[in-house]
Amino acid sequence: MMPGMNSGINVDDPTVVAAFRTALLHQGVIALLIFAAAGLTWLTVRAFSPAAASTGIQLARPEPIGRKVLRVGFGIIWLFDGILQAQPKMAVGLPSQVIEPTAATSAAWVQHLVNWAGTTWSYHPIPAAAAAVWIQVGIGIWLLEASRGTLSRLAGLVSIGWAFVVWVFAESFGGIFAPGLSWLSGAPGAVLVYAVAGGLLCLPDRAWRTARTGRLTLAGLGVFLVGMAVLQAWPSNGFWQGVSNGRPGNLAAMVQSMATTPQPSFLAGWVSGFATFDESHGFAVNLIVVVALVAFGAVFLTGRPGLIRPALVAFVVLCLADWVLVEDLGFLGGLGTDPNSMVPFALLATGAYLALARPEAAAAETSPAAELAAPVAPVAAAAAPASADSAGAARRLRPVLVKLRQLTASASLRSVAAVGAIGVVILGTGPMAVAQASPNADPILAQSITGSSAPLDYPAPGFSLTDQYGRTVTLSSLRGKVVLFTGLDPVCTSDCPLIGQYFRQAAQLLGADASRVELVAVVLNPNYTSISAVQAFDREEALNKVPDWLYLTGTVAQLQAVWHDYGLVAEDVPGGAMVLHNEQAFVIDAAGHVRFEFGTDPGPGTAATESSFAVYLADAAEHALGPS
Repeated sequence: MMPGMNSGINVDDPTVVAAFRTALLHQGVIALLIFAAAGLTWLTVRAFSPAAASTGIQLARPEPIGRKVLRVGFGIIWLFDGILQAQPKMAVGLPSQVIEPTAATSAAWVQHLVNWAGTTWSYHPIPAAAAAVWIQVGIGIWLLEASRGTLSRLAGLVSIGWAFVVWVFAESFGGIFAPGLSWLSGAPGAVLVYAVAGGLLCLPDRAWRTARTGRLTLAGLGVFLVGMAVLQAWPSNGFWQGVSNGRPGNLAAMVQSMATTPQPSFLAGWVSGFATFDESHGFAVNLIVVVALVAFGAVFLTGRPGLIRPALVAFVVLCLADWVLVEDLGFLGGLGTDPNSMVPFALLATGAYLALARPEAAAAETSPAAELAAPVAPVAAAAAPASADSAGAARRLRPVLVKLRQLTASASLRSVAAVGAIGVVILGTGPMAVAQASPNADPILAQSITGSSAPLDYPAPGFSLTDQYGRTVTLSSLRGKVVLFTGLDPVCTSDCPLIGQYFRQAAQLLGADASRVELVAVVLNPNYTSISAVQAFDREEALNKVPDWLYLTGTVAQLQAVWHDYGLVAEDVPGGAMVLHNEQAFVIDAAGHVRFEFGTDPGPGTAATESSFAVYLADAAEHALGPS
């Protein structure tokens, strides 16, 4: 298991799921407001610029059919992927159950790179998961609404960028650095096909005026399919055997694993049936696949529409059959992130064929989106000479503002919707960037383990004990400081060292406020109450280097009185040095009142939960401190 990737929280943890849904709801309202603001701005400008609104020149010809198929098809897929990202299990489950297994068989450097991204997600599951939703929904709407001009090409460019992020960090480079690479199972990654489609959408209109774009795209696809046929036929990849050493071969084993995914029983039956068929006829299945891939590749390389048309139909049929029987639709089970690669491949081939067979003259670049890219500096220069003063600057800016107002007024409603979609993409990237910049885990992980603590306000029970330096410490002597209070067993080797690290990291997170907070633990073991025992624990956990750390002990009677007052429990384990004890923490304000109480059971004790507990403690202390 890669370190950091697993937060240790259940994928359907109710606390995390509720927080994820709340985040999506709040950000969904913001997304609606973005579209509303864009529409209101458009209507307002049109109302005050009726002349500009009536002079918008429509495109002379419709969008080329090949480009439209790619734009609409991949726009729908991006939108669908965004919806899949909103599944409740995705916030916690994506790093540990999707990203990590995908990277597990890749090269060590790939695992290291992917683990870095997966750790960031596991530390910040809510903002990361929500960001993925809105980025992909925004790209989908953007592609669907921006049909021509600069806005449309920008949508293709942004889809390339996000596709490569997903391809590298979520798909581990599509598995190309892992053994057993096969086109049948999705290689080289679905989103790489998204990136290719985005690149085609970035092309200027003149690229769609001839059949060259379609011919080159089909030729590239043909070369790729021949290469995949070679990998499929390579003996060491193990696709020729339905059964190997008494176990299912590579393809059959992979298909059998897909059949166990939660899904309708009839679909599971189809997938399982194909796995059984491959076990019995592995050589024949692989031979058909290899021959088909070579044949499709060779036909696509010819660039002849008459030959390609029937081959395209057969290729789409093969893609759909593989999508159902091998990839098992790709998005079932609650953690599917996309429909896998077969639908994108079918779309890419169809769009490329249409671009080859039906090239169309591009319309004049007179749409509002195209005008956004037109130079406006000469207009500004003609309107006003250069001037060093503010009045001159205003005169130079005025034509630009007039131009923008004219463009806004003459824009179509679809262009306005595309601008709103850009805002939705930004809505997703903002929280993700903030999360990436923070090395500390979200406290939601700690809350999912311990439960949220309701605010309290009652006098903390007093005590008089001895610290690790032999000094007497009372609760009243700490008055004026916020106290983070817990119980620790000095010879515990499991939970207590982790809890000690929570307190140490919390002191670091408090920064300048650390001097206003006292970190206090009381011995929670009746058999080890000596000062030397607590000093040994401090040295082992580096707590002796924390300035405001107190580890208190005393007689068994004194300790038992404190345990009783604070609801701490310590019971001897027969024949062992350790004791059974509970894990509780208390936040006591500067006036000596308990403000929060919550469990500190570390649960899975992962790097993410350790950081999360530290943030949780620091946040509780900051809250008790109040305004500075």
